[in-house]
Amino acid sequence: MPIILSRRHVLTGLAAAGAAGMVRGERAGAAALETTSVRIPRLGSGTICSAPIGVADELLRAEGFADVRFVPLASADATQAVGGGTLDFALNFASSLTAAIDRGVAITVLAGIHAGCFGLFAHEGIQKIADLKGRQVVLSAMGSPGHLFLAAMAAFVGIDPRRDINWVIAPPGVQTINLFVEHKSDAFFAFPPQPQELRERRIGHIIVDSAIDRPWSQYFCCLLYGNSDYVRNYPNATKAVVRAILKATDLCAERPEQVTRQLVENGLSVAYDRSLEVIRELPFREWRDHDPEDSMRFYALRLHEAGLIKSTPQKIIADGTDWHFLNELKRELKA
Repeated sequence: MPIILSRRHVLTGLAAAGAAGMVRGERAGAAALETTSVRIPRLGSGTICSAPIGVADELLRAEGFADVRFVPLASADATQAVGGGTLDFALNFASSLTAAIDRGVAITVLAGIHAGCFGLFAHEGIQKIADLKGRQVVLSAMGSPGHLFLAAMAAFVGIDPRRDINWVIAPPGVQTINLFVEHKSDAFFAFPPQPQELRERRIGHIIVDSAIDRPWSQYFCCLLYGNSDYVRNYPNATKAVVRAILKATDLCAERPEQVTRQLVENGLSVAYDRSLEVIRELPFREWRDHDPEDSMRFYALRLHEAGLIKSTPQKIIADGTDWHFLNELKRELKA
């Protein structure tokens, strides 16, 4: 494993490599921030696809934030933390955001970050999503990202996920990937670094690779969102946060080695080589190309069809999204 450089050394290397403008950012002529405080989640071992959050510290400070707090998550559902005001911004999955907006959680989705992070793995005899009819799939919880994504996939091919798939909740303390490895689950919905691990161990086979398989590769899986009150009350600060996270996303695409070193140094409990593999594979450049509203509409329609949300896609978009910051920044950053 390469030598882990200090945070200051990493940032200096990024600047020397040509990313100085991203790290130091010019605020000449920019509107004054209504607040200089922002709270974002501290990355854990299963959140490599949220790498832009993990390297945003200096970029946020360059935007004028004097108080940047990385807050540990008390639960796996960051939407509740953001909606409840424990966090101000985070990255999350399109399916989870759609379900949270449907429940009335006070969040606002602001920008797409990347597609292509998840993979659907299966054992022998299962070659496509439709083959999951009547099969057993183990979950950490109903309503979890894996459940919502797989339910959306099932609905897309005409399977009723409420009746046609046998969902089983893993016992407390048992990792769902281990149950798949032990053939106690016919399929497994994997998030980084799990797809890379399963491929390396040659366990099961992938039937949906969201990085290349349509239509999943055409829609964002991970998006940036904020607390609705923060977005409404602090529009200048919100735009500055979106700008910093988009610049961090570009750093992930352009300087994956340096970004990985910083993540590992900051406590990401995944080995450097595995983390680098994930970051290199994720299509971080796609925030410039895909339409985040299309992504929210797509997953809202699938989950509505599956009977897992009550709101229409139009209501989800009206109640829980705001794209004007992103549209302004696309012009400013020459996307």
